[in-house]
Amino acid sequence: ATSGDLEALLRYQPHAGRMYDRVAVARHLLRRGLSVPAEQVLLVDGAQHGLATTLMALLQPGDVVAVDALTYPGFRLVAQTQHLELAPIPATSTAAGAGPDLGAFEKLCQQRNVRAIYTMPTLNNPLGWVMDLQARQALVAIARKHGVIIIEDGAYAFLAEDPPPPLAMLAPECTVYVSGFSKNVAAGLRVGFVAAPLPWVRKMERIIRATIWNTPGVMTALVSNWVDDGTVARLEEEKRRDAKQRQQLAAQVLGPLKRVGHPASYFVWLPLAEEVRADQVAMALERAQVSVSTAEPFATGSHVPHAIRLALGSVAPDALRQALAKVRKTIEDHTDC
Repeated sequence: ATSGDLEALLRYQPHAGRMYDRVAVARHLLRRGLSVPAEQVLLVDGAQHGLATTLMALLQPGDVVAVDALTYPGFRLVAQTQHLELAPIPATSTAAGAGPDLGAFEKLCQQRNVRAIYTMPTLNNPLGWVMDLQARQALVAIARKHGVIIIEDGAYAFLAEDPPPPLAMLAPECTVYVSGFSKNVAAGLRVGFVAAPLPWVRKMERIIRATIWNTPGVMTALVSNWVDDGTVARLEEEKRRDAKQRQQLAAQVLGPLKRVGHPASYFVWLPLAEEVRADQVAMALERAQVSVSTAEPFATGSHVPHAIRLALGSVAPDALRQALAKVRKTIEDHTDC
C-alpha cells in the first residue's frame, strides 16, 4: 500500500502478468540456472495451475504423456481431468544416481505416439532423486528425436544445492518449466510461473484468460518485491538448512528402516517389507494421530508398491520426533506380524 500503486494492482492485470513481475521472476530463474527472457515467463495461480495451463494449451484429449511410475499426484489428477493417457516409466538406479529408465522411455516413444513427458529432474516427488547431467542430456536427445514436449516441474528444485542445469536450459525450444512460490515461500501466496518457448506463449495466455483471467496483482507484487529484496533467497537458504536437519532427525529416529530420499528434502519414502501392507500401516498410524500417504496417489501404473511417504516439514521438530517414533514402532510391529 505504501508503494503508491495499490489502486493499479487492484485492477485487471495482463493475462500473463505485469512485465515488471515477469522480469523479477526471470531474475529468480536465472539464480536457478535458467536464463529465459521475461517475455517467455507467464504468471499463474500456483504451480498446479501452471501444469493445468500447460496441458490445456499444448495437448489434446487422448494424447499420450510419459510419466515416472511414481510421481506428483497433482499432475496425475490434472491429466485425468484433461483425458490424457499416462504411460509410466519405471525408475532405475546407477552408480551415477537414480532417475527414470531412459531405455524404457526410448522404447515407449518407438511404440507409441508420445506427445509429452512430465518429469521432476531436480528432486523428484516422492523419491527425491536428482538426475545427473548425462541422464538429462540423454532424455533431451530422446525427446528431440521423437518430437516430445518436455514438461519440467521445478517445485522442489530450490532444495538441491548446485544441481545440473534445468532441462529447459538444455532444450529451450521444447521444454516448459513450471514452478512457483508455494514450497520456497508460502503456500497461501498461490503465485506460480511458467517459462515456455515463445511460440507457445500466446496459447498459454489464452488458457490463463479462460481459467483465471489473471493472477492477482497484489500477490504477484508481493512476490516480486521479495525476489528483489533478497527475501526469497534467504527463505530458500533457511529451508535448505531446515530440511537437512529434519532428514537427519528422520535418519536418527527411523534407524534401520529402509529409506529413499534426498538429504535436503521435506519428504522421505519408506518401502515396506513384502509381508507388510501399506494401507494397514497408514490406518494404524491414523489411529495414533499420525497422517501419512501410501504409494497409491503417486502411482501412475497398475503396480502400486507397498510404501509410505512421510512429509517432514509440517510440524515442529519435537512433534516430528514423536511422530517418527510412532512410524517406526508401527512398521516394526507389522513386520513382526
